[in-house]
Amino acid sequence: MKSIIPISKFKSGETIQGFYLCVEKYRRHTRSGELYLDLVLRDQTGQINAKVWDNVKEFEKKFKSGDPVAVKAEVDLFLDKLQLNIKRINKATIQNYARYGFDPALIVPTAKDDPKKMWTEIIKIIKSIKNPFLKKLCYNIYNRNKDKLLIHPASLSNNHNYRSGFLEHILSMSRSALSLSKLYKLDKDLVLTGILIHDIGKLIEIDYDYESTITKDGNLIGHVVIGHDIIIKESNKIKKFPKKLLILVEHIILSHQAGFDMRSPKKPAFKEALLVQLIKLMDSQLNLMDKSLNEDSELGDFTNHFNYFKTHLFKEKDGTK
Repeated sequence: MKSIIPISKFKSGETIQGFYLCVEKYRRHTRSGELYLDLVLRDQTGQINAKVWDNVKEFEKKFKSGDPVAVKAEVDLFLDKLQLNIKRINKATIQNYARYGFDPALIVPTAKDDPKKMWTEIIKIIKSIKNPFLKKLCYNIYNRNKDKLLIHPASLSNNHNYRSGFLEHILSMSRSALSLSKLYKLDKDLVLTGILIHDIGKLIEIDYDYESTITKDGNLIGHVVIGHDIIIKESNKIKKFPKKLLILVEHIILSHQAGFDMRSPKKPAFKEALLVQLIKLMDSQLNLMDKSLNEDSELGDFTNHFNYFKTHLFKEKDGTK
C-alpha cells in the first residue's frame, strides 16, 4: 500500500490511498439517470467531497455514513475545488487494516497525549489515595470502564470534545488538585475522588464511536443523575462503605457544574466540593480558549468575536510573548 496521504496534502492529478471518516453519504442520480454516491470524507487535517461513479451498487454495500473507510481515489479539480473520484472504498477496521497503517486517531480530532500513558498516570493517582474506600470506589469504576475511558470525549461540543478528551480533562484536573488541595489544606483524597468520578455519567450520556451523539438516557436524565446512580451502585458493592463519606461524594457529583453548563441540582456546600467545581471550570474554559484560537481563521493579532467567549481573543503565540 502507498503512503497514507492526509487530506491537507492532496494535489490535483495525483492518485491517493488512505483512511478517512465518511461523515456524509448520499445516493444520487445524474441527469441521464446513472446512479452515483456523493460523499464527504474527513480526517484530522480537513474534509473533502468525493464521488463514486463506478461499481456503485457493489461499493454502496461496504460502508455507511459514520464509518471509517479505506480509499483509493484520484484527486480532481471541480469548480476550483479539489474532489475525489473514488476507485475503491471499503469500511476500515483495526482487524483488517491496522497492518496497513489504520489508526482511528488519524481520522478524528484526538487528545495530544497517548491515552495509554494518560491512563497509567491516572491509575497511579488513584493508587495514591490513602482512604481505602475512596481508592476502591475510583479503581473499580475506572477498571470496569477502561475501554470506554481510553477513547471517550469529555463533552459533545464544548470542552475536550474529541477522542480521549475525557481522560485528558480528568488528568489535567487531577494534576491541579494535587497542588491546590495541599495549598488550601483540604482533604486531598476527597478532592481527587470528586474529580475522578464527577463526570462518570457521561460514559452513558454520550454515545461515542467516531462521532458523538447524546443517548436517550442522556437527553432524558443527564449525566449528573446518571453519575450519581453509578456511584450509589458501586459503593453498595464495597463492604461497609461509610454513609457519612458517601454523602460527601454524592454532593460533589451533584454540585460540580458551573459556567457554561449550570445544571447542577446543588451548589457546593463545603470547600472540597467548591474546589472540584472551580478546577473543572478553569480546565474547561482554558481548553475552550485553545479551541477558539485554533479554529479561528481571521488575519491579524485577534480572533473574531464569534466564539464561546464572545470577544476578540489575542492570538500572538500563547499570549506571553
